[in-house]
Amino acid sequence: MTTLTLRRWIDPLAECDSLFRSVAVPETGFGFRPAAEVVREGEDAFVRLELPGIDPDKDVTVEVENSTLVIKGERRDERSDESNSRRLREVRYGSFRRAFKLPSHISDADLSASYEAGVLTVKVAGAHAGRTPTRIPVTAGSGTEELEAA
Repeated sequence: MTTLTLRRWIDPLAECDSLFRSVAVPETGFGFRPAAEVVREGEDAFVRLELPGIDPDKDVTVEVENSTLVIKGERRDERSDESNSRRLREVRYGSFRRAFKLPSHISDADLSASYEAGVLTVKVAGAHAGRTPTRIPVTAGSGTEELEAA
């Protein structure tokens, strides 16, 4: 038995326009999420967020909430577009919130923040103080023998 498939004619320009809109216009609620890294230098930890084009005095807040470092803010699009032209935007705008768990011994006095060349850096002084890594030995085998014996 043969199956017939009906295909509706789609305007190729309308299809391109739909594709353009899906790339160029972010979905509602899909905001800006800055790239972050946490680096250990000696006993200190540094949290760095890429925030180019943001005014740190107006648009960024660094807080501690329940032993969590919370960095939040907004990247604003302050250009006015009065023409009907279309453009492709890969730069995201909107609110962001990033949270990083702090060691229990860290107080507000151990934190400092600076902004330079589009990068926000938060220093967590003494984050690794008194902490030495503990090596866990790795044994060959599946490890299920000990579980079966228990």
